[in-house]
Amino acid sequence: MQLYFSGESLRNTQKFLTLRGVQANHVTVYRWITKYVKLIQKYLEQMKPQLSDTWKADELFPKAKGNIKYLYALMDDETRFWIAQQVSDTKYTADITPLFSEGKRIANKAPTVVITDGAPNFHSGIEAEFWREKKQLALVHEQDIRFDGQIHNNKMERLNGEIRDREKVVRGVKKADSPLIKGLQIYHNYVRPHMGLKGETPAEKAGIKIEGQDKWLTLIQNAARIKSHPLAKT
Repeated sequence: MQLYFSGESLRNTQKFLTLRGVQANHVTVYRWITKYVKLIQKYLEQMKPQLSDTWKADELFPKAKGNIKYLYALMDDETRFWIAQQVSDTKYTADITPLFSEGKRIANKAPTVVITDGAPNFHSGIEAEFWREKKQLALVHEQDIRFDGQIHNNKMERLNGEIRDREKVVRGVKKADSPLIKGLQIYHNYVRPHMGLKGETPAEKAGIKIEGQDKWLTLIQNAARIKSHPLAKT
């Protein structure tokens, strides 16, 4: 998991395992990644990060089955916690209300400020999710962003860079529900230390600490323990 999500291809990961005496082809490696991403993801759904009141959203363009897809990401400004994501077929016309709805569910609250670029579907999605009965937004939507100004989306651009760098290695996301995207979200939030957070992970900054030096192993063990508990839901 660490090799793959830190930048190695499936075949390079296979070669490393072979050197360690583990015989597995790249297809088997992919199946392991898929299995453990799903297992960890289900375990992490119970976590409630402590997030700030300012969120940022942006989109980038991974390839799915050779066609352009748009990955929308929602991030907390203070902790850099990647809150939610949504893959869509179009850029300006996609309904991204589910992105903000999922963000509100995960954070267990609504933000007071959302910072995006000027794409119209950001505003329509925010209106649909956060519109009050008194016909006014329940938050401030900042769209006038500049790289050198007070209001900017630099942190989202850095997240975009992380995803783009990883996508280059796998030559595009092969399908919209690829475990790569969810796995990258787990890696970004719970495993990868960030220089901008003084070596902490976004999860640690948001009050969720994963113990141990091998955080992937801790996540897998905790997730497996919850799944095998007699009261755990299947």
